[in-house]
Amino acid sequence: MFDLHRLRLLRELKHRGTLAAVAAALAYAPSSVSQQLSQLEAEVGVPLLEPVGRRVRLTAQAEILVAHTEVVLERLERAEADIAASLDDLTGTLRIASFQTAALALIPTALGLLREQHPRLRVHVTQMEPERSLPALQARDFDLVLAEEYPGNPHPRSAELEQEDLLDDPLHLALPGPTDEPDTNGPTATLRSLAGHPWVMEPEGTPARHWAMTMCRNAGFEPDVRFDTTDLLLHLRLVEQGHAAGFLPDLVWIGRPPAVPLRPLPRGQRTRRVFTVVRHGRSRHPAILACRDALHRAAHPQTGHRVP
Repeated sequence: MFDLHRLRLLRELKHRGTLAAVAAALAYAPSSVSQQLSQLEAEVGVPLLEPVGRRVRLTAQAEILVAHTEVVLERLERAEADIAASLDDLTGTLRIASFQTAALALIPTALGLLREQHPRLRVHVTQMEPERSLPALQARDFDLVLAEEYPGNPHPRSAELEQEDLLDDPLHLALPGPTDEPDTNGPTATLRSLAGHPWVMEPEGTPARHWAMTMCRNAGFEPDVRFDTTDLLLHLRLVEQGHAAGFLPDLVWIGRPPAVPLRPLPRGQRTRRVFTVVRHGRSRHPAILACRDALHRAAHPQTGHRVP
């Protein structure tokens, strides 16, 4: 029988890419990780790693082992969920990753609900964009991720992860500086009227940037992007002071009235999807159920508890 600990190291290598990254994540020495994987190769009787330049990659046989390891780990997570469900009190640590606006608008309220209902549950929150948090969820760095998806830019869906919709967050064109002028031109014409103005957008390579660039190009112009940041509060400040035009979601207001003039976007581009993601086998864990319920109540205070 193969050693489960060594199989998990092989799986970590698949998800993290390098022996050094595996060692750093697990607080091991790289030499210890290499030694454990060499012992696993001896157990299996075939090569599991092959050199590619200064790195290594998994062989076809190693990929087979990792696929079976994923199944075993999923069953172990189901067992952990069953044990937790058999107890009267919810304890342990729940690790959440969330993108910025959801962290600001939803997480504090959800934390208050969890503290009230499950005072012995320790919740650890990390602000992280979905491009990084979803792979980290697969690597078991987190238990639940809050992610976003822009219109026409779906995330690749891993068979190892389960999604649950949380809310549709309206998106708006935010005009630079104050204005009392009514919007009489229509969404596309209003967007095109800002062709010569500086823009603030999220960094290149992000789904939000791809969506925003597509919006401008579909309106017939290439935007002059002078400010790149994932911080939507900085987006808001730059728009407020007239330095840039931008696209802002409702969550950035955290329930307060908008501080800048907003205009509607073309149909089909007016909302982003916000959802929670967990690994298969984890969705029925009491801590996950409690967290999803608290997030739903934070996002929809008028409707109460979510319906599983």
